[in-house]
Amino acid sequence: MNKVSTFIDRFEENFIAIVLALMVLISFSQVIARYVFNSGWGGALELTQVLFAWLILFGMSYGIKVGSHIGVDALIRTFPKPVFRFFALFGAVVCILYGVTLFSAEWLTIFGVESKGGAWFYFSKIYSIGIGMEDIVLPDFFPEALHGGERLPRWIAYLILPVGLALFVLRSVQAFIAIWKGEREMIIASHEAEELLDEHEKSKQENVHTGNDVEGGSK
Repeated sequence: MNKVSTFIDRFEENFIAIVLALMVLISFSQVIARYVFNSGWGGALELTQVLFAWLILFGMSYGIKVGSHIGVDALIRTFPKPVFRFFALFGAVVCILYGVTLFSAEWLTIFGVESKGGAWFYFSKIYSIGIGMEDIVLPDFFPEALHGGERLPRWIAYLILPVGLALFVLRSVQAFIAIWKGEREMIIASHEAEELLDEHEKSKQENVHTGNDVEGGSK
């Protein structure tokens, strides 16, 4: 289990780094191509948009892992520890249900809700339709067996929907277990409100000292 978790951790981090590098490289090369050679690649903008979407959806799960999602915890920190822990676990459960629902809403039928949709349903539909991207054209040596013909299959770009949400659910479950074991406080970034208040107090003190220095200098 630890090996699988380590593999997923490294895969996430390396993939995010690669996507960021590709976005920078494509954008920079387009600037050079347009302003120096008066040329460019028509699919660059669409590819950058796809990479940005991949970055966001991968970043959701990575943010859960490192606890970087911003939240306001000033209110629940005023409660006793058992109540605070309950709300922390409740927040993790909400994230799990949110991710599962976006992945596939069909599980809601157990509550009598007729719902058909979600990332997996949409991805499967795009795959079965077999349409390609608008501007990303494949080289001639690519086989026509790929859905989309001469253009990059749209399902490849949309593959991040089920993958990203599955990782989001996995990280939320891991966060729930860590909170339950007492290894983690919350699923969001902790002490967000306290840090802001500390910064505000420091800023006030610096302003007071600056004012005193100015008055002393004028005398």
